[in-house]
Amino acid sequence: MAKYPKMRYTSSLGLKYLLFGGNPLKHIVYRILRKLASVVMPVFQIEGAENLPDGPAIVVGNHSQAYGPVAAELYFPREHYTWCISDMMEKECVADYAYTDFWSKKPVIIRPFFRLLSYMLPTISEIVFTNADTIPVYHDKRIMKTFQLSCDSLKRNATIVIFPEEYTEYNNIVHKFQRGFVHVAKYYYRQTGKSIPFVPMYVCPQLGKLVFGEPIWYDPDSSSEKESERICSFLQDSISELAYNMPRHRVVPYPNVSKRNYPYNERL
Repeated sequence: MAKYPKMRYTSSLGLKYLLFGGNPLKHIVYRILRKLASVVMPVFQIEGAENLPDGPAIVVGNHSQAYGPVAAELYFPREHYTWCISDMMEKECVADYAYTDFWSKKPVIIRPFFRLLSYMLPTISEIVFTNADTIPVYHDKRIMKTFQLSCDSLKRNATIVIFPEEYTEYNNIVHKFQRGFVHVAKYYYRQTGKSIPFVPMYVCPQLGKLVFGEPIWYDPDSSSEKESERICSFLQDSISELAYNMPRHRVVPYPNVSKRNYPYNERL
């Protein structure tokens, strides 16, 4: 039998993996944008990883505009799923949500540009957020689906990452947290009989850091209202302390405001 020379080749799937990275089974648009984000965004180094408990956990961070979710997707050090507002996964909702949440605080003169940009996002947004490691967050009766998907992930020893800030300022580091996410711990305890830790995470784009602090554990013997207050207060204060203890830098706030209005990480 004739011998043929060995051929070196790369399949189209393998070539796409080499070019764009990430899971080759993910949508090509997602992988291109993921690769682009890894080039244009800061490279984030991990600090305080020893504060991440073995097993499942809920990590809560400052949103830092787009930096928080993107840094989690690219650099989080273990299997994780990030909470993502469901409006960014549903084409018919993307434009209005993106403009209101991302760009409505921009200077008035340039808002029409961002309004136009918001109408270009729906298809891309649906692809990105359904291919990323996310859990959809609903603000209607489907919220129970969010809780169950989160509990299922925790049971697999994954980490849930949440950026719960809203527009009310807490201090110069974080805005106040929406509190509903704490209920995940209640449902997880009901299903497993185990308490879950909440770990504070400070996202610092200027210094290229994801910094984890010491966790706080859910107390099933306390009321839901008290636990929400206790855990959120602890996390807001802990994230602030992580920021205050770092070298002087500008904090990227939750609202998408002008960079000249970014505060410094100085105690007020």
